Amino acid sequence: MRIDVLGAVRALRDDGSPVDLGGPRHREVLARLVAAEGRLVTTDTLVDDLWTDPPARAVGALRTFVAALRRALEPDRPPRSPPRVIVTEGPGYALRLPREDVDAHRFQDALARARRNPDAPTDPDASTDLGAALAAWRGPAYADVAGSAWARHERTRLEELRLEGVELRARILLDSGEGADLVAELGAHVAEHPWREPAWELLARALYRAGRRADALAALRRARAMLVGQLGLDPGAGLQRLETDILNGSAPYEGVRTGWTGNGVRLGPRTTVDLARTLALAGGDALVHSRRDRLAAIHAAERTGDLFLTARIIGAYDVPALWSRADDPEQSRAVVAAAERTLTGLGQDGPADLRARLLATVAVESRSADLSGPERERAQQAARQAEELARELADPALLAFALNGVFLQSFTRPGLAAARDRTGAEILDLATRHELPNFAVLGRLVRLQSASAFGDLDSATSHADAADQLAASTEAPLVPVLTGWFRARATAAHSTEPGGPTAAAAAAHYRAAEDALRGAGMPGLHRGLFPLALLGLRLLHDRPAPTDPRLDWGPYAPWTRPLVLLAQARGDEARTALAAAPEPPCDHMQEAMWCLTARAAVRLGEHEVAARSAAALRDARAEHAGAAGGMLTLGPVARYLAEAEACAGAG
Repeated sequence: MRIDVLGAVRALRDDGSPVDLGGPRHREVLARLVAAEGRLVTTDTLVDDLWTDPPARAVGALRTFVAALRRALEPDRPPRSPPRVIVTEGPGYALRLPREDVDAHRFQDALARARRNPDAPTDPDASTDLGAALAAWRGPAYADVAGSAWARHERTRLEELRLEGVELRARILLDSGEGADLVAELGAHVAEHPWREPAWELLARALYRAGRRADALAALRRARAMLVGQLGLDPGAGLQRLETDILNGSAPYEGVRTGWTGNGVRLGPRTTVDLARTLALAGGDALVHSRRDRLAAIHAAERTGDLFLTARIIGAYDVPALWSRADDPEQSRAVVAAAERTLTGLGQDGPADLRARLLATVAVESRSADLSGPERERAQQAARQAEELARELADPALLAFALNGVFLQSFTRPGLAAARDRTGAEILDLATRHELPNFAVLGRLVRLQSASAFGDLDSATSHADAADQLAASTEAPLVPVLTGWFRARATAAHSTEPGGPTAAAAAAHYRAAEDALRGAGMPGLHRGLFPLALLGLRLLHDRPAPTDPRLDWGPYAPWTRPLVLLAQARGDEARTALAAAPEPPCDHMQEAMWCLTARAAVRLGEHEVAARSAAALRDARAEHAGAAGGMLTLGPVARYLAEAEACAGAG
């Protein structure tokens, strides 16, 4: 007995004769059990999947379909003996057939073996097995189960795997020194799926292998024209490199192993999103342009209607992110919205790696300082789901990206520096073991921030030095800008020590760090940071807030304004400003904003505000205010907490 779903649903006996499965509902029940791959499907799920508006006797009808299928699939089963193909299990049913007896399962297993096999390019069995599995396709999967949502999702998923299989088989053959006879097959493949850059590369290689150098170059130029004209994207590095090699006559005829970017391997569509990702690490105008180009690429991909292309382009921009406030909140919201639309389109049964990258993108782009309560909950859920999927897939690069989202969603309340340090340590370990230099930098900077939050300047300095060394080798000029701010923060802390640098020297360090940050293309980090650093320095030395009207306090103005007004002897206005200040957002500076609120409340004798501040700060008593970002400090939280508790008690 075997069951085929790669085309119309059918069952065949061992002699090849067809089994009469009954009507459309019978076929759909069998198909739904095939899609579950041996897992239980509950009766409720089957009813919901079979009927948009289930009839009153839907469960009874389902049992009738199952009974008829059992008779058709096991006509010789003795009466009252338990069925062996469609079995009752708990509150539902499951299909019990060996995977080699179901064409969809057989195909997926052959693809998985080819992906995993490190010797695939030199193993003739790899392409033979995969070719046989591809040849079993008779049409769209579940072709006669047209209207059901589950079937649409499963059909889309399997079609993406089929396209990957076509390209992987071609790559194996070309890498093994064969493949000149693939030209017609790959030409048809590219014509039907023109957005798949790996397919264009394979077609050009096959043409070149067949001695058709001019046609190979023409194919690459068609790819360039299509990408630029339809999507506004330049060809990726792989296509450009191949074109150069063919022009120079240096493209190899014989087998040279090339990287495969299929499912389960580090994802990255070969488009200008790769360039945008590279530019993002350069900072300045390049960073601004990279964000703009990325969003344009996403919108262009969405216009094609190709969910998988859109998912790849969104998820390919895995640029490590460190700060909990977005540089361009509207753009971040647009990226999140596109990722959520694509996730909805893929459905829960979409490819796990694409879903994980989309979920991680939602978590990374949803910076906590910019979110409402419901948005924050969705982002935190996305971070958890992305991490879970990445761990199941055992993909180190994907897990590092997902953990970046976990880190950015770990500012839910004051006092969580220890949890963030554990996340940073795992990112650093993953990146070190699997040679992910950009995430190694991220891991170092996260751990720098955590050590800074605890006032452990020696450990933080060690991480800063290591980050600078990595930045030199990875050409990441933004890193010294960030570590320069940490060194200014350390100078400020040392300025309170006997024999340490003066407050003026610390202010000069902050000024130099500010000058370096001004042109870095990170307004979410830059705006308001320098005035806040000066305020922190003054608080360390028990001096009033700076009152220079030219200072731009940026997003921190509601919490700094009461102290600025107090420094100007405008007590009534300070009291009004304190009453108007909202609860600080959940971000890197939340401990600092609560400490500023506490200080103003103490100075003004506002007992209720002091009590509220003390309650918020208790879990952070071991940390330093403002130091969670590794860039400035207001001194130990414990100092502000003690003042607030005393004020609250006096009330």
